Amino acid sequence: MTATPDLRTPRLASPDLLRSVFRRHAAGVAVITARGGEGPVGFTATSLASVSAEPPMLSFGIGTGASSWPAIAECDHVGVHILGEHQQELAATFARSGADRFGAGTGWSEGPEGVPVLDGVLAWIVCRVVARVPAGDHRIVLAEVVLGDPTGAGRPLLYHQGQFNGLRD
Repeated sequence: MTATPDLRTPRLASPDLLRSVFRRHAAGVAVITARGGEGPVGFTATSLASVSAEPPMLSFGIGTGASSWPAIAECDHVGVHILGEHQQELAATFARSGADRFGAGTGWSEGPEGVPVLDGVLAWIVCRVVARVPAGDHRIVLAEVVLGDPTGAGRPLLYHQGQFNGLRD
């Protein structure tokens, strides 16, 4: 049985309405990284989407007020890392404002095009940024896949109802 929407009392569009609806949408969790002028930068993203197979392209959103935005606004390449359910703490670190994201608790190395590549992820790719599209207080970054490794072991990490979760059996 499905719930019948109450159309007599619709809520007006607002940031709170959007957040409330998307809390109910389970999303995969990725970390986006880039080389910045002061060192590596990165952030947790649940907005990752496949855009095109030919050429292979993806997109993600980033707020223009985010600490990583200045580097993402200028870089030529980004790293995209698909996190496993064993990486809830890593996801939280990259989501937390002011966190030392590349400190002692984060395993990483410099990868192709100087992009930071995280250790232990389910998959990673390096992409060439092709566009940054204004979208309200965010930018949608379109990027073309250059190379990567899809062979990490484990199950995906999900974000749902404001929490990181693994898949249930």
